[in-house]
Amino acid sequence: MLTERHLQIFIALAEEQHFGDAARAVGITQPPLSQGLRRLEALVGAKLSERGQGRVELTPAGADLLPYARRALTSMEELRQAAVSRDPEGPEIRLGLAPEVPPSAGAAVAAACGAAIPGSRVTVVSAPTSSLVGQVSAGRLTLAAVLHPAVLDGLEAGPVTLLPTWALAPKALGAKDGEEVALRRLTGVPIAVRPRAEAPAARDLFLDTLALHRPDGGTVVVTDERAGLAMAAAGQAIVVTADPSLTAPGVGRHRIVDNPLPVRLRLVWSRTRTPFLRPADVMARLTDAMVAS
Repeated sequence: MLTERHLQIFIALAEEQHFGDAARAVGITQPPLSQGLRRLEALVGAKLSERGQGRVELTPAGADLLPYARRALTSMEELRQAAVSRDPEGPEIRLGLAPEVPPSAGAAVAAACGAAIPGSRVTVVSAPTSSLVGQVSAGRLTLAAVLHPAVLDGLEAGPVTLLPTWALAPKALGAKDGEEVALRRLTGVPIAVRPRAEAPAARDLFLDTLALHRPDGGTVVVTDERAGLAMAAAGQAIVVTADPSLTAPGVGRHRIVDNPLPVRLRLVWSRTRTPFLRPADVMARLTDAMVAS
């Protein structure tokens, strides 16, 4: 079946004349772009492109079909916008939030979405950064607040927001509750970290920074901050969190000297899939809401 993604791949390849650049323009990696092109060629029964001297060129059949592909893609976009404008409940903004986004920040962004797009409906899902990026690329989410850095595959992105963090440490470690401490002082138990696959680039940055400031402390993988907090309460881990409400008996909350492990967040969206979002005026407000929370 011919899909919108097939048309996007074909048009991007014709415009960029390079597989890597076309993949970034569409918001995917090169292997699925090549697969999509092969499926399209099978559907139309003709070879559409050939590799030339350092670039990709359309075949005569590809050149003949390109205007039809452009018109078909334009018609699909017009259909989508017409459906949005006629929806009696208003446009739906599907917002994704990484688990590291504090509840107050997520609520502030959701409220700002509703205020920025009058008459809109906001639905919210939580998922790891790697999943959110894929869902925004595929059009299943309108925008998402994800960890930075991340491979965005051609998505648009707002500025990076740094949220300060606290170390939640077992009181048995000796630091006074509320005392600002250096990471090197928090020894004896590992730092809780989430699985690397959820946000590989952001996790690597976290671990590299941790190794500089606390080279001998070690880490332990947990499924989420609640599990990490339970381990902290049991005297078995330290949690680094941006959530100001996260606490438990027997756990002290500490600012870390010089804030070396902030939660780095940014909003991402697809330029081609958000007809009712205007990045210049909407995304700035959403980012401000995330910071102000």
